[in-house]
Amino acid sequence: MTVRVLVDSTADIPPARARELGIEVVPLTVHFGDETFHDGVDLDGEGFYRRLRTSHVLPTTSTPPPALFEEVYRKLIAQGATGILAMHIGSDLSATYSVSTTAARAVIAETGIPIEVIDSRQVSAGCGLPAEIVAAEAKDGATLADLKAHAENLLHRVHLVAVLDTLEFLQRGGRIGRSKAFLGTVLNVKPLLEVRDSAVHPLEQVRTSGKARERLGQIVAGLGQLEAVAIAQSDDYTGQQLLSVVRQFWNGPVEIFSLGPVVGTHTGPGAGAIIAITRQ
Repeated sequence: MTVRVLVDSTADIPPARARELGIEVVPLTVHFGDETFHDGVDLDGEGFYRRLRTSHVLPTTSTPPPALFEEVYRKLIAQGATGILAMHIGSDLSATYSVSTTAARAVIAETGIPIEVIDSRQVSAGCGLPAEIVAAEAKDGATLADLKAHAENLLHRVHLVAVLDTLEFLQRGGRIGRSKAFLGTVLNVKPLLEVRDSAVHPLEQVRTSGKARERLGQIVAGLGQLEAVAIAQSDDYTGQQLLSVVRQFWNGPVEIFSLGPVVGTHTGPGAGAIIAITRQ
């Protein structure tokens, strides 16, 4: 059985890693006024943050149409897929999961090829890291049922804690209450957040970026035994600073994910996160 893994672009999987693991990535869309870009295709993270700093127009995002998912599902089947596992950004954060599910039903009815669609309840590497793990197993011949079960198990154990430079972008996108954004702006603090159950949960507010990163490390180190760790960054400096923090409690491999245009629309510049999968 040849199972292919599909994610949407908010998983922020590095393109080279996606190619290596055979992961298909369906892009969401970023809009700067009348200009439209496909996330990670014709606008990468570096170009997005550069435009964000200079543009007078605030970006917005949109989900792929069902027809695009249908097209990609059919393409994978034409390439020999006998099963497809799709993993998507949390359903309360985006309509992508719903759109993909609708498309999958149409393609299943047409082809008879099984497609399993999972609501990760996460975003960025919170979905991307588990997707990479199961994609490696798919390349080794794991069945669709086993891959789905393992993906759901990993997602149950994944933790994403983040520090933002400001809550302004989350507030503008409606992902967090106006009062929290106001507090973060007035006090000039660095907000710590957790993505859990498809929602953004404020944790703490820390006075400086350095102290905020140290606090993220303390939170993750306190989770118990870890199975895998990754970092998501809006820029290299933030990622390297977080890596120094992670190295205080984790000696294993740490993959770096870059926060792409769609996620960056809601987090803004200067954002970073530590993603950890705890052991059973």
